[in-house]
Amino acid sequence: MIITIDGPVASGKSTAARNLARLLCFHHLDTGAIFRAMTLMAIDEGIDITDEDALIDMLKRVRIGLEDDRVMLCGRDVTERIRLPEVSAAVRPLAENPMIRSFVLDIERSVAKDTDIVVEGRDMGTVVFPDADLKFYLTSSAEERAQRRWEELRQRGTPQEFETVLAELVERDRADMTRDVAPLQVPADAVLVDSTGWSPQQTLEKLHSVVLERLGGRV
Repeated sequence: MIITIDGPVASGKSTAARNLARLLCFHHLDTGAIFRAMTLMAIDEGIDITDEDALIDMLKRVRIGLEDDRVMLCGRDVTERIRLPEVSAAVRPLAENPMIRSFVLDIERSVAKDTDIVVEGRDMGTVVFPDADLKFYLTSSAEERAQRRWEELRQRGTPQEFETVLAELVERDRADMTRDVAPLQVPADAVLVDSTGWSPQQTLEKLHSVVLERLGGRV
């Protein structure tokens, strides 16, 4: 069984997906972590992401493992490093590269094969798993999402001005929704959940109630 959660940046997708997966005893797949890990590898190795040959070589060598809540890159734990501002700023070109997306799509579908899983990202219900059993689109106001990201950066020791975080988030929304490859969209058959003003627990309770209502005895 596959449950997808799509939504814009800092909408709480990762936390919601992780919590829902634990509650249902499903696996959890953070697809954004895969793109971030590849971006970190490109940064560390000084790879020109506009050089297709260099990217092909990187794809031959990259090894990404998702173990519980940890992200492994070629045997190294990079869970914290993939969330650094420089990675966030550089991930979009790779995420929009058709070759990279095709490579990651194969990983995503392979991980989800023959298992019960909650997956989250920006095109899970529209492109990667169009026939998912249940689809969510999770969002909240730009100001609230920026506040979450600002607090996250502060806790990681990489603080930024709130106005800067908000402006970057609004620009990221625009770019994600207008990109040529797999743009961020609300799946036609998704349950729209606006979590503005909600706690993670309230969001979880809403998602879980929908799962029970829609899937009933199947979970």
